Amino acid sequence: MTRMLQLAQASLLPHRARPGMAPLDTSTTVLRVHPGDLDLYLHVNNGSYLQMMDVARSNLLADLGGLARLKAHGWYPVVAASTMTYKRSLQLFDRVTIATRVVGWDQRVVYLEQVFTRRDGEFCARGWVAGRFLGRDGIRVAPQEVVALLADAELESPELPADLAAWARSVDVAHRDVDRA
Repeated sequence: MTRMLQLAQASLLPHRARPGMAPLDTSTTVLRVHPGDLDLYLHVNNGSYLQMMDVARSNLLADLGGLARLKAHGWYPVVAASTMTYKRSLQLFDRVTIATRVVGWDQRVVYLEQVFTRRDGEFCARGWVAGRFLGRDGIRVAPQEVVALLADAELESPELPADLAAWARSVDVAHRDVDRA
């Protein structure tokens, strides 16, 4: 199954919500490396990591019971920025677990961390994603509204780790006093 089909399945036919799952809890997605994920060097292509992360983020929303809620409001997620750090290559047929968690949010974006590990727990890669939510009209939805919808309550964002906050400023997605975009 291609990653696009997996993403469509995760987004359009999501699994049931995990009871007791909260927006700051970690969601895990287990995938297997397919031949289409490989590059000419026979390890996972960097673009395939991003596609796997898309599937894992949809699974996080499904775990929260959030996909139907977002759809009812006409809201949908988009990636504003992402970055990857690679430590170990993933090879054909490796079973990989992607742990996805919301690290925090500001007035512009939600920050997620997605960690790839092999079956034996060996760390392979980590991605940070700055995500936005848009309405049907293309207008940005405040992250606090999305988190409140998913949590059924107002939540305060945890403080962002210094390295994540620095990255967000460097790629110009972090909240600033005068919002230009």
